[in-house]
Amino acid sequence: MSFLDCSCISSHSRVQSFSIEEQYEDISQQCSNEALLSRLFRHPNLLTSRQVFSSCCQLWVLSPLMSYGSADSLLRSYFPDGMSESLIAYLLYGVLRALEYLHHMGYVHRGVKASHVLLSAEGRVCLSGLQSVYSLMKDGKRMRAVFDMPQHSLSLLPWLSPELLRQDLHGYGVKSDVYSLGIVACELVSGRVPFQDVPPTLMLLQKLQGSHCCLLDVPPYPLGDMGALKVSRSGVDSGIGESVATGSLTRTATAERPQSPAPKNHSATLHNLVQLCLQQQPERRPSATALLTHPFFRQVKKHTRDSFLSLMYPAVPLSCPPDMPPSETPTQTCNTPSPTHPEPEDGLWDFS
Repeated sequence: MSFLDCSCISSHSRVQSFSIEEQYEDISQQCSNEALLSRLFRHPNLLTSRQVFSSCCQLWVLSPLMSYGSADSLLRSYFPDGMSESLIAYLLYGVLRALEYLHHMGYVHRGVKASHVLLSAEGRVCLSGLQSVYSLMKDGKRMRAVFDMPQHSLSLLPWLSPELLRQDLHGYGVKSDVYSLGIVACELVSGRVPFQDVPPTLMLLQKLQGSHCCLLDVPPYPLGDMGALKVSRSGVDSGIGESVATGSLTRTATAERPQSPAPKNHSATLHNLVQLCLQQQPERRPSATALLTHPFFRQVKKHTRDSFLSLMYPAVPLSCPPDMPPSETPTQTCNTPSPTHPEPEDGLWDFS
């Protein structure tokens, strides 16, 4: 995979190449599905391909360059103990807008995770991973449930909903994406993937039995007891430097990333959002449209795009030099890549 600035295009683009001969069966199905959906979907919060073409046994996919990369790469490089609530709200709000559009069009995403949440230098949040999208339409009618298991589901296990993993006669629907959004929220809060240290079989049993993630700054409460939650003094995270030790009920702490000095309190609205998304029964979860009006996202409307990008310091866009002052980071980008700016490691970019 390569990331190039195309001078013939007005904005920066990401160029992705695959060997057709080595991965023909997997790549042909994934890319054909993504190419077809890219022609169908038109939404500012969905990352679609601009061009797909082949040359010398290589398949090339051209899409807009999201200069800040994925939320997963930001967690690994700049926010190992999690992001601020303001930034989390900004990212999740963009994902919800994309999911609302997909669900309205009759599709379920099935691959919502932090590595598929991308952020451009201008502050546009995009949801990628269209190769896992599945249609709810059959014979001209919209089905309430489908039964197909997504490809490469082993790498998606921590984010998949209980009803999708159960694979029973009830199937799953668009509310499966809402559950995945709740897992992403926990991931952004703590900087760690819930269930990441749990063996797949045990993870499956825990999800089917109703075990779920919660924010461990206070004990989990029923949905009707929001008033009993201890709210942080400011109502939301102050931003840079604050984090929470968060994860699944059975996951042990890992030594790969530094631990938080002490648990931090998060707002009651964030707790409520996570609990709503991670309901065991899909019919009890709100829709993506309903979640857009959740009180947690009121802070998104109170801030400008630049004020949210300022929370990302010391992270800088891919096309900007590393010594740019923080005040200039949200508003300015460089048209030419700096020779002193290192290219991102392959392990930090996950568009699968």
